Amino acid sequence: MKGHFQLKVEDILSRKHFENTIVIAGEEGIHRIVKWVHVVEVTNIRNLLNGNELILSTGVAWQEDENLFISMLKQLLENNAAALCIELGTYMTEIPGEVIDIANQHQFPIIIFQQEVPFVEITQDIHSVLINQQYRMISDLENYSQSLNKRLLTIETYEDILQIIFSALDVQIIFRLKDQQYEFVPSISSQEQSSIIHCLQEADPLPTDHFAYSPIYLFGQEYAELYIYSKELPINEFDLLILDRTSTALAQHLLRDLFVEEKKRVEEFEWLHGWLAGEHPNESITEYLVEHGIKNAANDAVVLIAKLTVLKEKPSQDITYLKLLFRSVFEQHGCAVFSVEKRNEIIFILLNNRTKRNLKERITNAIKSLEDSEFMRKQNSGKIFIGAGKFIDNLNDLHKSYYTAKETLNIQHKLTMGKIYHFYEDLHLYRLIALMNKHIDLQELVMEYLLPVIEYDQKYNGKLLETLTAYLQCNGSKQETSKQLFIVRQTLYHRLQKIENLLGEDFMDHEKRVAIEFMLLVKDYLTPSHTQRRMDLNDSKSFYR
Repeated sequence: MKGHFQLKVEDILSRKHFENTIVIAGEEGIHRIVKWVHVVEVTNIRNLLNGNELILSTGVAWQEDENLFISMLKQLLENNAAALCIELGTYMTEIPGEVIDIANQHQFPIIIFQQEVPFVEITQDIHSVLINQQYRMISDLENYSQSLNKRLLTIETYEDILQIIFSALDVQIIFRLKDQQYEFVPSISSQEQSSIIHCLQEADPLPTDHFAYSPIYLFGQEYAELYIYSKELPINEFDLLILDRTSTALAQHLLRDLFVEEKKRVEEFEWLHGWLAGEHPNESITEYLVEHGIKNAANDAVVLIAKLTVLKEKPSQDITYLKLLFRSVFEQHGCAVFSVEKRNEIIFILLNNRTKRNLKERITNAIKSLEDSEFMRKQNSGKIFIGAGKFIDNLNDLHKSYYTAKETLNIQHKLTMGKIYHFYEDLHLYRLIALMNKHIDLQELVMEYLLPVIEYDQKYNGKLLETLTAYLQCNGSKQETSKQLFIVRQTLYHRLQKIENLLGEDFMDHEKRVAIEFMLLVKDYLTPSHTQRRMDLNDSKSFYR
């Protein structure tokens, strides 16, 4: 497959019916590639060409008008035709000097037949060569694909795949994993590498005649880059097809490596579980991180717990894919990631891997990116909740973040808010409510303040509780409340009067208002969300079943 054959103008000059031809202009362009043959006897051809056509003509359409000839030639140049072959004697006896000058200027071959020739036979001859060339290309491509797929079963490193594409194309192969250095196959000097990288960066956008590029995507994100570079010959269609097949094989191999790596991480469960329980001293933690290539990690970290409420036909495969997806996204946002599976939860330990200490902001952006991923959008049969614990600045305190992450998740399942994630530090009063709920009958306390409104809504569907909540959230602004509830001011006034009659004229006084607002949060906490009710019905069905 090296030097895969491409038909050029110079090859056609040696074929039948071209024995007595003369290249009268643009001889420097006889290396142009020919992909098809087209007979042209009209003057407007812009919409008839796709590029690289060998044009055959008698010149009948422009024989008496030099300007038409020049116009036609410019159209050929604009559409990247390969060459123009003109039969002299029948309609034309000479080629105008200006036409020759333009052709020489653009290295566009003009070939003349000095006698009458059968265009049909020329077309059939060249097309048969082109069709055979296409057939050979398809056959070689299929053989390459089959050979590559077989070798994928035994290949151990992606470097082996790079050697395979180099053997097939005999061009410079350039490969780069995310955030790593460029690799070159075959190996070349650092000076040559720098020169190619400079050309690569200048050749934007790709592809160009001498560069071609194929991104390698894993989990919807670009994971690696594969380039081919041909210094002498331009990149052809066959090269691009081989590049595409190889990038697919590389993606499969890299994904397999990630799965194997993730399986190995299962063996780390016991140590990580001990870390979450606060059993390891600082020296042991530092040693563990160094063993895993993390030498200069910052001390700030946080624990995230992802709770899975989905039931799938292939749960173990989805769990592995989900862990890889989370790892990939969090690493993209500057976190070193360790994970532990526990029943229907995945516990993620996130260490700040950057000097900038905006860990919460980056984690929030990462979670939003996860929400938008294709995998998450397909989770129609269930939901994933994420609880983030307390942010710590000492890795020996990781257990504190873990326990608060569990508390965050427990609180989140009781809330009616639609977010799939919460941070411990944002729950504020809900943390106090959760603590109080362990020792006090909060339901009785709620009824003491809100029972009249609740009973009115149950009897008349008056939406007073919803109105009260919005009115307090808007700090007593009637205009903002009516906008938030999408009701007219008169309706709002009527509801507020009812609330005042039920709760008393002083319901907006400071102390009573604070108590009512607190009771509304307690009611939200005590009222099972739709998701929680569904989970209660299915609590006996394990995610891994």
